[in-house]
Amino acid sequence: MKQIYTKTGDEGMTSLRDGVRVPKDDPRIETNGQIDQLNAYLGVVRSMLNETQDMASRQLIHAVQRELMTVMSHIATPEGGVNPRELHAAEITAQLEQAIDRSDYQGGFVVPGGGSKLSAFVHLARTQARTVERRLWSLHRDHPVDGEVLVMMNRLSDYLFVLANEKE
Repeated sequence: MKQIYTKTGDEGMTSLRDGVRVPKDDPRIETNGQIDQLNAYLGVVRSMLNETQDMASRQLIHAVQRELMTVMSHIATPEGGVNPRELHAAEITAQLEQAIDRSDYQGGFVVPGGGSKLSAFVHLARTQARTVERRLWSLHRDHPVDGEVLVMMNRLSDYLFVLANEKE
């Protein structure tokens, strides 16, 4: 089995892509940690969606998860570095908008947890998506973030709000 620990982070430093060392509380590392948490929440949501009735939602969430991994890779690429992974945030945004437009959401707010467990988990993912969006905007001040990623994150939380209310 490959050894998982390296001991190189024991003193509070970690690596960006290409080996550049930064503190573990660097805004890029913090942002990626928040994205990683969102990705895990989305995995829970995807696992709870019905494999037949919710196939479109499962596929869209999986596409979002893959794109979040690419976003994390770009965030971890030092300024001036080249990242071979292509962003598809604009395409994901369009898919999220189409899903929102297809929904029968009628408006209004709900208190999370009053309906199904699935709805409660989707709300949890939605709040984490908002946290990620805020962290991305903070990061953007010092380390430019692709504008399409910022838009995608805003639309993702909208989509999750609609999905949560559909699953209520």
